[in-house]
Amino acid sequence: MLGKLGLSAIPLSQPIPLITSIAVILIAVVVLILVTVRGWWPYLWREWITSVDHKRIGVMYCLLGVVMLIRGFADAIMMRTQQAVAIDAPGYLPPEHYNQIFTAHGTIMILFGAMPLVLGFMNFLVPLQLGVRDVAFPTFNSVGFWLTASGALLVNVSLFIGEFARTGWLPYPPLSETSYTPGVGVDYYLWAVQISGIGTLITGINIVTTILKMRCQGMSYLRMPVFCWTALASCLLIVAAFPILTATLAMLTLDRYVGWHYFTNTAGGNPMMFVNLIWAWGHPEVYILVLPAFGIFSEVFSTFSGKPLFGYRSMVAATMFICIVSMLVWLHHFFTMGAGAAVNTFFGISSSIIAVGTGVKIYNWIFTMYGGRVRFEVPMLWSMGFIFTFTIGGLTGVLLAIPPADFLTHNSMFLVAHFHNVIIGGVVFGVFAGMEFWFPKAFGFRLHAGWGKAAFWLAFAGFWVTFTPLYVLGLDGMTRRLQHIEVPEWAPWLYVSVIGVAILVLGVIAQVIQLVVSIRQREKLRDITGDPWDGRSLEWATPSPPPFFNFAVMPNVEGEEAYWGIKLRAVESQQLSPEPDYEPIEMPVNSPVGIYTAFFATIFGFAMIWYIWWLAIVALVAAFIGFVVFAWRDVHEFEVSADEVARVDRVRRSAREAMLARMSEQGVLP
Repeated sequence: MLGKLGLSAIPLSQPIPLITSIAVILIAVVVLILVTVRGWWPYLWREWITSVDHKRIGVMYCLLGVVMLIRGFADAIMMRTQQAVAIDAPGYLPPEHYNQIFTAHGTIMILFGAMPLVLGFMNFLVPLQLGVRDVAFPTFNSVGFWLTASGALLVNVSLFIGEFARTGWLPYPPLSETSYTPGVGVDYYLWAVQISGIGTLITGINIVTTILKMRCQGMSYLRMPVFCWTALASCLLIVAAFPILTATLAMLTLDRYVGWHYFTNTAGGNPMMFVNLIWAWGHPEVYILVLPAFGIFSEVFSTFSGKPLFGYRSMVAATMFICIVSMLVWLHHFFTMGAGAAVNTFFGISSSIIAVGTGVKIYNWIFTMYGGRVRFEVPMLWSMGFIFTFTIGGLTGVLLAIPPADFLTHNSMFLVAHFHNVIIGGVVFGVFAGMEFWFPKAFGFRLHAGWGKAAFWLAFAGFWVTFTPLYVLGLDGMTRRLQHIEVPEWAPWLYVSVIGVAILVLGVIAQVIQLVVSIRQREKLRDITGDPWDGRSLEWATPSPPPFFNFAVMPNVEGEEAYWGIKLRAVESQQLSPEPDYEPIEMPVNSPVGIYTAFFATIFGFAMIWYIWWLAIVALVAAFIGFVVFAWRDVHEFEVSADEVARVDRVRRSAREAMLARMSEQGVLP
């Protein structure tokens, strides 16, 4: 009846996961009670859970990503501290628990932390920057988010029911085959990643369609903000690469569930095929994450330098160059596995060439600052910290692209340091820059600058103190994923790394304090004009936060920097453009199909993990019925009256007129 599921699935003999599970459950219960007592359910259901507004979905993506980043960071703290105390000693983590931790850390940080964050920014910003009212498929967008959340939920369920994979964040066979890993850990990984991967693919298709087919009048390709170009490149890679991930994990699932032999050591299977396929997805995934971050930095550098982005067309060309070449470098992840000199040479050269595209971007960002009126606001600090950190990480990546050098450093802590150098320095720094930059647009008030600067400097210092010793340890021969250390000479470097982790914890605390202080002082930090940073792209033409229909009247773009040109004309004429004739707007209705599908997808995944076949069939049928009901619904849109559109837009216009009057009195140009 319940398949493999029994009381033995609860980790009663393991105090750390048991205590953590109880704490998480208690927090969840308290939150549910609070929401119920305060009567917030109708609001949450109407405005968030069933919303198809791209801005709401973008915010929920980012919230999911932040929560999972915290979970992944907790795993990182345990890993670093375990290695520091396990020098000629067993440490405090049992080996099987430690193996689950490093697997969960990589899986969560990449697929459920960084991925939702960049998808959140793309969801929130792309329609606003293109001057349109929503993405191409609003309801499908909701389904994509909730499927991603479903996968994240399954990963966290493994914390207190069963176990997670102990294979590493990519489940290499034959270790991940049933004969070597008979438990449910790999199954949790397979179903969580496959379900969330479908959600990501849905979002990728949505963003690509929106950019190619839904730009406002005058918004040609070479007038789009660079963030839209990087979002397009990232989502093209999603469309190309994520089916590879789904197919690869489906084959491994068939190996485990029905005894097939795609990747086994016997009966014609080939584990090397899995390595090729998983990295054919895995390395484009790096650029799926970092390209939107490059777009964020492009917007920040231009805005806070007070000038157009240097070399706009070369930035576009570099973005698409990276998009194409990123599909041709995957084999550098296994130079040591005997592919041969000719193959290694091809992939070594392609891995080095792709750095040219990033180099073009670095120089363009530097030249954007050169001669500009640079303002060292918090988003700019994260961006400048990125240039230093990512450049060092990129240089070590070029070193690893050379096969003979890779033979010496492969699977070492040097590789760990390099990877974190580019992912934290690129993606995480980019996400934090974007959060500081667009937070007032999403919520109507800025974040506290003082605490933001403290968080940046603690994170910047903590990063280098944490990962610089790992370069040294890698060159000294320390491999990754060690549960205990038998070389006492490595101890000082491991202790320094733990000090760096402590500094990073202080940075996280500073960010939490920043958020709390900002909420308490939100009236003081209120963004009245909708343009707190003197922005240059169309999202700053809307109020903060934007209305659900984004634009009362669809914009007409006449230059490369759409909103900047509008502002200059207003300042020169000392007046806004005439009030338009407002018309009714049709917007998509909310739909519960996203949360409904994700609910049954979670049940289906859980049932498959524990071999509860009847429940899996029921969940699959229920999810299908939900899609059928949605497809046959009669009302797809509702009308926003012209009076309501006029009321909202007149509030925006009055705020802009007041800002224009102040600028005129002060003699200030944007």
